[in-house]
Amino acid sequence: MSEQSKEISHGQKAPNFELLEPKTNTFKKLNDLKSDKATVVMFICNHCPYVILINSELSKLAAEYQKNGVSFIGINSNDAVNYPQDSPEKMIEIAENENYTFPYLYDETQNVAKEYNAACTPDIFVYDGNLELAYHGEFDDARPSNGIQPTGNSLRQALDEILRTGNFAGEQKPSIGCSIKWKA
Repeated sequence: MSEQSKEISHGQKAPNFELLEPKTNTFKKLNDLKSDKATVVMFICNHCPYVILINSELSKLAAEYQKNGVSFIGINSNDAVNYPQDSPEKMIEIAENENYTFPYLYDETQNVAKEYNAACTPDIFVYDGNLELAYHGEFDDARPSNGIQPTGNSLRQALDEILRTGNFAGEQKPSIGCSIKWKA
């Protein structure tokens, strides 16, 4: 069942976190990963068709914008007990197969997703250099059922403006994806 991202106030500060990166078996903190230009925090997972659709373009976009000083962080908050395809072991496979150039972190307690008010995968938050929310919306208009190829144009537009002006004043369409698989 598809879910839409929740409306969140601009300027809201990014909640801090410390999460496991299964690929390196180390804990990563937001303050160590953030950028003084823009930080993209993405709630994604391994099995959601909406994420699978954009994965290749997401990897390209991240690699491109990282060259401009933008930080990207992927977080999987799904219940891996009831959804074993979202396990930390599978996260390592996805990160390698999709050539993620960003840390892909595991939110086992789901507390980080709750603090961010994340609702779906993908759910994309872009913070400015002060870690204040500048964009919360879709990657682009591509959906598994609409035949549109992923471009990342919505996220690109936001990042370009944030890099240019420090803020984003354009339209922010909510992200649509699979609901986060919450623990009982």
